[in-house]
This record gives sequence, structure tokens and C-alpha cells, in this order.
Amino acid sequence: MTRGLTLPAHRLPHPPRPLDAFNAASAAEAGALLLRCLHSRRWSHRIAAHRPYPDLDALLAAADEAAYDLSPADLAEALSHESLPELPQDTYSAAHMALDAAHAAYEARFGHVFVIYLGDTSPGETADRILEAIRSRSANDPDEERATAADELRRLARGRLGTCLRGASPCPPGAPPPAATSRNAPAPGR
Repeated sequence: MTRGLTLPAHRLPHPPRPLDAFNAASAAEAGALLLRCLHSRRWSHRIAAHRPYPDLDALLAAADEAAYDLSPADLAEALSHESLPELPQDTYSAAHMALDAAHAAYEARFGHVFVIYLGDTSPGETADRILEAIRSRSANDPDEERATAADELRRLARGRLGTCLRGASPCPPGAPPPAATSRNAPAPGR
């Protein structure tokens, strides 16, 4: 028995990938997402202006390159919108006090918030890692610390951008991407 023509399998449309949506977004929308990853107008404009990106690796490479080219004023702008990373909910109050004191000394010495990339740190080690790094980096001279802070900002931006555009979790308009902190938002448990 011969069968007639068969219809092709019905395929549901795939939702747009986050990178595709980013590439197709207006300049204002793309810029807003980028500013939530690293608050540098120059950095965000440069990355948005070079769209479309063929894949996430190309976008992250462009983000790294643009971050390496930030001027001192661009770094100051980005640092002014950062805050100390949040500690896990169950962190002891003594750790909060030690971290607050270390951060105050750091900020008094360097004039900006302490930034650190914690993407590879387990929640249980967060407080120790931050406290160790802030104490260690407080011994840096201002130029050395500016370079270290710039590298940490680059790593933070890369992590935030990757999180948003891998589609692992949504980055709705107006909300910071996962693991991002707001300068005025208190850390949980504080």
C-alpha cells in the first residue's frame, strides 16, 4: 500500500534566544541592559554599537576588550554604581561588622567601593573571601588597586552579561541581573 504525501512534522516556534533579543533590541534597550552589567556609558555604547554578535563568546570578548579600554573617568563612573557584594542570609552578624569595618577603611583609603568577582565562590565561603581580599588589597598603592578594581569590574560585567544572555535566568528591564548589587540596597541579613 502506498501512502500519499506526508506533511512535515509540526514545529513550534522557538522562543528567541536572549542573544538574538539583545542583538535585535533598540539601542536604548541594549544600553539599559549593559548599564546593569557595568555602569559605564562609554562601555555600554561601544558594545551596543557593534551589534549584532554572532554568539555569546564574541559578545563577551567585545565586552572584555571594551572594559580594558576604560579611562579613569569611566572606571570612576562604574565604581560609583557598585556596592559591596551581598553576604548569604545566614552570615553571622560578627562577619557583617568585620566586613563593614574593612570596607569603610578601604573606601576611606581609595575613595570608592570595594569590588570583587565572586562567580566561582561558594556561598559558604563568600564572607571569608571578601574579607580576605579587602584586607589584602587595602595594602595596595592607589594605582595598583585601581588596576585591580578595573579587572574585577571587567570580570563582574562579563559574569553579569553572560548570566543574562545565556538565558539561565531572565534579566527584566529595570532589574539588576543576578548577582548584581545596587549601591543603595542593603545586603540581606543586615
